[in-house]
Amino acid sequence: MAVTPPLGPAKVVLLAVHFATQADVNSLVYLTAQHASVLRQDLILRILLTHLPETIKPDVYVPFLRSLAANESPSHSDVTLDTAAVDGISDDQAIRRVKKLQLLHLTNPDTAPNSDTDPLTCFLFIRGYRMDDEAGMLTLLPDLLIPFLEHTPIIRTWLVATILPLLRRNHEYHPQSPIRYSLLEFENLPDRDAIDYLLAETGASEDNHSLLGRDFKGLIGPWLFNDSRWRQMPAIDGILVNHSDEECVLCPGWEQALEWLVKQASTSWVTALKTIEQWDGPSDIDLIDDVNLWFQEPQQRYLEQTYARAALASAYLVPDATVDALQGAWQICIRIRSLMGEDAHSTLQSEASLLSPARQFDPGPLPGPKIATYMRNDLLKPTNPLTALNSQSLNLLEALVLSAFLMTRAGVPCSVRRAGELALLQDQRDQKSEIARLIRTLCTLPSKNDDNHWTCARKEILWLHSWGIQDPSKAVRGVFGSVSAEHIETEILKALLSQGRYDLARSLYEDASETLLSRHNIQNTIQTAALNAFDNASNPNRSRGGLKKCDEIINAFPNTMGKTLPITRKIEALLKATHALSNYRLVLKQGEPFSPVILRVHSDPVSIIEKVLEQNAKAYTRLQEFLELGNNIAMAGLPVCHVIEKQESSLGKQESDRPLIEKRIVAMCIEGALREDDFETAYSYVLSRLGASSSTSEDYYSDEWSWKAALNAGKYVRTERSLKPTHLGTASGNPEIRHLEQRIECLATALRIAPSTKLQEVLKTFRRCEEQLDFAIREEAAKEEAWDAAGDLRNLPGAFDGPDPNQGYPPRNITASSVARQTDEAPMSLFDLSRATARVASRNLTAFSGLQGIAQGSPQTQKTEQDVLDHQRARKRDQLREAATGTLAAGVGWLIGANSNRPPQNDQH
Repeated sequence: MAVTPPLGPAKVVLLAVHFATQADVNSLVYLTAQHASVLRQDLILRILLTHLPETIKPDVYVPFLRSLAANESPSHSDVTLDTAAVDGISDDQAIRRVKKLQLLHLTNPDTAPNSDTDPLTCFLFIRGYRMDDEAGMLTLLPDLLIPFLEHTPIIRTWLVATILPLLRRNHEYHPQSPIRYSLLEFENLPDRDAIDYLLAETGASEDNHSLLGRDFKGLIGPWLFNDSRWRQMPAIDGILVNHSDEECVLCPGWEQALEWLVKQASTSWVTALKTIEQWDGPSDIDLIDDVNLWFQEPQQRYLEQTYARAALASAYLVPDATVDALQGAWQICIRIRSLMGEDAHSTLQSEASLLSPARQFDPGPLPGPKIATYMRNDLLKPTNPLTALNSQSLNLLEALVLSAFLMTRAGVPCSVRRAGELALLQDQRDQKSEIARLIRTLCTLPSKNDDNHWTCARKEILWLHSWGIQDPSKAVRGVFGSVSAEHIETEILKALLSQGRYDLARSLYEDASETLLSRHNIQNTIQTAALNAFDNASNPNRSRGGLKKCDEIINAFPNTMGKTLPITRKIEALLKATHALSNYRLVLKQGEPFSPVILRVHSDPVSIIEKVLEQNAKAYTRLQEFLELGNNIAMAGLPVCHVIEKQESSLGKQESDRPLIEKRIVAMCIEGALREDDFETAYSYVLSRLGASSSTSEDYYSDEWSWKAALNAGKYVRTERSLKPTHLGTASGNPEIRHLEQRIECLATALRIAPSTKLQEVLKTFRRCEEQLDFAIREEAAKEEAWDAAGDLRNLPGAFDGPDPNQGYPPRNITASSVARQTDEAPMSLFDLSRATARVASRNLTAFSGLQGIAQGSPQTQKTEQDVLDHQRARKRDQLREAATGTLAAGVGWLIGANSNRPPQNDQH
């Protein structure tokens, strides 16, 4: 064994500093063993702390530290101490140099945990901080501390709760991330900031989604094993407390981790889902090998409950209304049940196909605006009933997720929160809007023409109404719970009818043994659906498009919609009226062809016939078709005029409307004929339709069309474009006289049916026409006389005996010649003109026989006994003529001095 030369205490200390500086641990160990009285534990620890390079691996000097901790002489091999470093100095110089040594203290308040900590523990803490600060040797700290885990619990806590999370975060899990804090700085961070730093890179990219659980296991979990990061709080409802001290625990850093989780759910729900799936919670923590740590029972319960609460909150905060997102929310529910120790392996698709009744929960405190606010605020608060760790809150969440999934799968995106608002707020208007939106979407799906599709859709909608709970004693209501089942069935029936699923609709609502809808409701729904199909039609042909669907709808329920039902009759009349217009070209607005809905919403649908007459040549000849069209308009309950003075029942109104519509249509056809210069047809309509009709609705309407049409016919002047008559009958052979006679007949009809306020206008036209007729008769008589004068044929070769030359030839038109001879040569007054016209009307006209009594002093108007007998045998037409002329007498009597109220006189004066 080598012999160490004698050394003074000062030189021993200087030599120990030299060996520490040179990292000659073996020599230092030997020197310590030889001079244990000088190199005490605290002194050698300070020398090592001050002068041993931080880059030296801990396994070089850890055995030496362990021997110091055990107060044992360090084992060493025989070495020869190199004392050259102190051989050249005296003891006094050595003492002065020792005094100048600035050794680090083991009680630095910034680094030592507390003043009661032993020197070795303080050395390890300070050495660890210096290794990280000076050399960046954080990865070697476990090699330094693990041998001393049993020395004191504070070292184990420091290593597990501080060094291990930081080491893994910076060097193992996310080495590409820049290092922002040293060990000491990280340890001094507030708890929430420390958690934010640990999770800063967690879930930052989709490639790391498979490692989300690892970060919570290896970073957050170990970080919690530090009692200084826990607080004692007063007991709060919903949190299990430590019954020994009536307080509960709280960890702000853990709360921050949960807030990070729910925030991820609202921004990147996949991150939250993967985290919950990959981490089993506070019981799943990755520590160092051979290190076992446990939370206290209150802490464990607190962590488990709050973690489950955060998982429930994450499901509510999933923002995406997609099938994948809702499946993720369902997986969260399954995960929570597994954490609660329940067996749950069902999938969302299987639950959606089964549609089992929702699991029971107490609905008492749930529905209402206040509870709905919990879905937006304070989801992590222990007072929030929606995220409480119990079966009721979990059952509610599963029902909401399944409801949102059914709606989203059907084509109406719905998030969990939206489903919760519908179920908890119970806003009937909002729910009806969603039902209508859902059914409209179902009508656009490719499978809309499949009865199975609608059967399943109806089942799902009804489940959404009550969540499958049929017990009326339960107050649980689904996302459509505020809407009555009858309203839902009505909307479904409308959809079935709109999509042509008549057999399915009939089997559900007419043939089924269970009455789902009242008969009245079904009838109203069918009427609405039929009219919707009518309104959406573009072709007025009944056998095509929307009108065909309308016809099919009203005939799809024979037991409910009988042929005699007023609704059925109205719609049938509407279809007939519309179909009748399909035979004509009709454009109401430029560039817009006629559509059926125009007829139904038009304020005056009868006026459409006038457009038809204007746009279709010779359409006026189809009077009977237009009369049937007008009758159907009345039967359909459509308005027939602008002003109705008296309200009547539907049936009575239709009956009173028909004569009015007939007169109006006839007037339109007369006007149409006149526009196309077909006076003969207009004249025939005036005499046959207006002259023979009688008003049956004068109490309710004012007929302003018939007399105008008759007046316009009376005003018509024949031109070259006028159509020629096909036969003359007994009328005058002179076309001009014949035309004037027909005009007078039209004006006579106008006088008979015109209101009293319009008689003056008609009489003016009547007078002008009479003057024209008188002039034409005189001209015809003059021509006949000229013919008579030039007609002496006796001087012609081969002539036969003729009549007396003084007598002349018989006139060709007895009417014109006789009237001319009976007329005075003096200018005629209005009285004389009217009297002469009456004489002409006695033979050729139909409206003025009542005026014969006005000129009873004239020889031409005196009646014989035979005339009286002939008058008694007058035909019915003459009787109508008598009635018409009486009206004329009443209208013009003041002009010609006739007494319209005189009693009938016989021919024997």
